[in-house]
Amino acid sequence: MFEWSETDEMIRGAVRTFIDKEVRPHLDELDSGEMLPYPVVRKLFSEFGIDVMIGETVEKMLAKQRAKEEALAAGEPLPEKPKKDKKADGGSPFSGQESLMAVLISELSGVCMGLVSSMGVSIGLGATTIMSRGTLAQKERWLTDIVTMKKVAAWAITEPDSGSDAFGGMKTYVKRDGEDYILNGQKTFITNGPFADVMVVYAKLDEGDGIDKRDRKVLTFVLDKGMEGLTQGKPFKKMGLHSSPTGELFFDNVRLSKDRLLGETEEHKGGDGRESARSSFTAERLGVAFMSLGIINECHRLCVDYAKNRTLWGQEIGRFQLVQLKLAKMEVARINVQNMVFNALERSRAGKPPSLAEASAMKLYSSEAATDVAMEAVQLFGGNGYMTEYRVEQLARDAKSLMIYAGSNEIQVTHVAKGLLA
Repeated sequence: MFEWSETDEMIRGAVRTFIDKEVRPHLDELDSGEMLPYPVVRKLFSEFGIDVMIGETVEKMLAKQRAKEEALAAGEPLPEKPKKDKKADGGSPFSGQESLMAVLISELSGVCMGLVSSMGVSIGLGATTIMSRGTLAQKERWLTDIVTMKKVAAWAITEPDSGSDAFGGMKTYVKRDGEDYILNGQKTFITNGPFADVMVVYAKLDEGDGIDKRDRKVLTFVLDKGMEGLTQGKPFKKMGLHSSPTGELFFDNVRLSKDRLLGETEEHKGGDGRESARSSFTAERLGVAFMSLGIINECHRLCVDYAKNRTLWGQEIGRFQLVQLKLAKMEVARINVQNMVFNALERSRAGKPPSLAEASAMKLYSSEAATDVAMEAVQLFGGNGYMTEYRVEQLARDAKSLMIYAGSNEIQVTHVAKGLLA
């Protein structure tokens, strides 16, 4: 893949029309937190039929799993498996629609990245974790409402003392209590946390003093809003990404029945909760590349237009070589990040998605490129760039979050190096 297809470009045009109508007029309210992102995302899903498409995809997947389990229970032979399609990837609700999502994410990110963050965490992390680890009953209970954005999900792993050391420093824990579990602890920097209807929560299993706290098993549970002992904190005030609510979750002796433990077993065939989290890290870091491309594209567009129309000393500033240098570097960043996105899409279609180390490399480069481009955009606009009405200052604030989001860039260096030295 070396360019967007005609279908991709048609989708891009339709998405831009939606953004001009439903997002740009409300940017001030979204950026102030006065307007929540969820109604906008739901309207987007409705207008493009994404809710119906993704809902039908999930229902078909559940029907197949249901038929298989019923056949096994009845002792009947399983239907012959169709020849495996190497391009199929059942690990995501958007399987087969990666190109569409890349266009959607990049276009939205260039205008209001918080919409993408809220949607991506809810579906890309929350729903995908339930899909990959949940039993049929658990998928039927939560999946459809989340993937159609009828309900909002949060994905809670980060804690005040365990950001980059997510597993080793995790203090949130569960203790067995008969058939149930009792959950205590705190999570922070949780996207959608203040308003989530469903929360996927990672916690250490407290099995006594025989096992070092860092090595204890990590279990994954699903909580619903309003459970006794669960408190959802107010949205944080942040440097950027204001349109995506972020907050804390507090657990005070929350009683969890076994049907809330994903897989309903501590011995999950896919390993403990660490494995599902690592899989999510890969997807999240690829998503950062898509978001970075959106930031770069929008800064690039705004700066080229400004360089053509802003005049100083009787000529357009685009005639000045230092301004041309900034534009040229933006173009190089745009080409590089776009090629990374194309490579990831093509590999996904071929059934060979990037590894965690490769996704970390993409995240590291693209987030730094987006931040550099956005800061240079502010500089190119001069005093106007520092004013909110020209929007590049918002893009710069939002872009910076990408260097911390989905694992700080310092941690990405470690993952890339580990992959090379393994």
